[in-house]
Amino acid sequence: MPPTGTAISSAPGQVAIHWYRHGLRIHDNPSLHAAIIGSAELYPVFIFDGEVAGTSTAAFNRMRFLLESLHDLDESFKKFGGRLFVFHGKPKAIFTKIFEEWGVTKLTFEQDPEPVWKARDNEIKQLCYEKGVTCIECISHTLWDPKQIIEANGGCPPLTYEIFRQVTSVLGPPPKPLDIPDFSKIKIPVQHNHAELYGIPSLQDLGINPDCQEQLQRVHEWVGGETKGQELLGVRINVERKAFEEGIALPNQVHPDLLGTPRTLSPHLRFGCISVRKFYWCLFSQYSEVYPGETPPHSIYGQLLWRDYFYTMSVDNGKYDRMEGNPICLNIPWSVNPEYLDQWTKGETGYPWIDAIMKQLLVEGWVHHVCRHAVSCFLTRGDLWISWEEGLKVFYKYLLDADWSVCAGNWMWVSSSAFEEVLQCPRCYCPVMYGRKMDPKGEYIRRYLPVLKDMPLRYLFEPWKAPREVQEKANCIIGKDYPEPMVEHKKASAYCKKMMEEVKNNLRRLNPEISPHCAPSNPDEVSLYTWIPNYHNGKEKACAMEADHDCN
Repeated sequence: MPPTGTAISSAPGQVAIHWYRHGLRIHDNPSLHAAIIGSAELYPVFIFDGEVAGTSTAAFNRMRFLLESLHDLDESFKKFGGRLFVFHGKPKAIFTKIFEEWGVTKLTFEQDPEPVWKARDNEIKQLCYEKGVTCIECISHTLWDPKQIIEANGGCPPLTYEIFRQVTSVLGPPPKPLDIPDFSKIKIPVQHNHAELYGIPSLQDLGINPDCQEQLQRVHEWVGGETKGQELLGVRINVERKAFEEGIALPNQVHPDLLGTPRTLSPHLRFGCISVRKFYWCLFSQYSEVYPGETPPHSIYGQLLWRDYFYTMSVDNGKYDRMEGNPICLNIPWSVNPEYLDQWTKGETGYPWIDAIMKQLLVEGWVHHVCRHAVSCFLTRGDLWISWEEGLKVFYKYLLDADWSVCAGNWMWVSSSAFEEVLQCPRCYCPVMYGRKMDPKGEYIRRYLPVLKDMPLRYLFEPWKAPREVQEKANCIIGKDYPEPMVEHKKASAYCKKMMEEVKNNLRRLNPEISPHCAPSNPDEVSLYTWIPNYHNGKEKACAMEADHDCN
């Protein structure tokens, strides 16, 4: 509901509101800078409208992360004599009220480039025009302005990742990050009953409860906020620097984040607790210090570029997160199987590598992207032939870093629905062999599937092959304590390959040129994206994770 209470602004001069949605930080925040410049008063505002920052689909972990980020932001403003102002309701109704109540003359916010936010932001821009309030929108959630990339590409999105890289190379590097703004000449008015009027709600206030008790007793603690994000950025840059100095190409190694203390920055990037541009330039400068005069290889910041690519591809495509009506997505006749979908969601497929990933997703809200590829492939073109849209809904709910563009883009890519040569990825990740490559000692599976903690490594990735006496000794009877495999991978993957071929042939009959959005994905691009170990070495380059005949 709109705020109530008396006006708290009486100073002459510009009165600015900085509207937080994503971009939950003070450093490298161009729109926050714009709010402060020339203003006498500043009101940092966040509005719970049921949609902001993906709250409409967020479960317990992501909502907890969001609230932690808001509390951290509030603490940061306290250092400058201010507070964060939190409201509940529709932005138009709230701004209509406080524009008048606070004497607001300027509103600033960071651009949310995804089309799902377009109507909301246009409504507020129109309100500002009607009320005579200056409206300033700055770009800092992405490395480049997605619309500038589209314009530089002749007015259409770069339909392949390679074209995207070519266009951005012409545009040049992204802007360098800004310092923390100067708060010394601006006032952030705070009332004595601020917490009562504008305080941050609790999870209980929002009606958000844990999905399971394990979420309250996590192996890894994912803490939201700019303070933690900055700390993790420092840790990550040191890791990268050490890798540079030792000549290690991290994308071709089993990543330490799979098992170690969380160092990933994806949740903090998703909420904008750290600046993507700062991350980019930190990587660039660290590499340049170790290798003066050299340009960092694409693999150093490739994931950041993929992130921008997916944002760019979603611009003005309101159906980007679905198959029907999505101009860049192939219409594939996926099957509907609620029982299979439920088993996959709960981590009860009978394939330990897949199940461990889904258990970590539920409990912690994050899994490494090689793990995301494994479970996405298993659900779609690898084993179950279920639509990527169903998997996307699960990720939207549980992932800390789930956002509209990147999440949907990844699902389309892995399911062979977009962003590659049309259906030219008939081989899939074997749920046994891929797990062995990524988790050679079985530590990951034992951590997230304790029911298998005593299973010998020989049988850990395919426990149904263990003799009965081995199962008894491990206190895990397959079919009783842990499920049998829900499908036979060899047969399931063969069926999926057959279905892919049928779809491809039908498309070619309808249009020999197939679909213009589908273009080749070169092997190097695939290996960098999936971080398959030793992919570049010899025979592995043909297909490192093809369906293995010994899986079943």
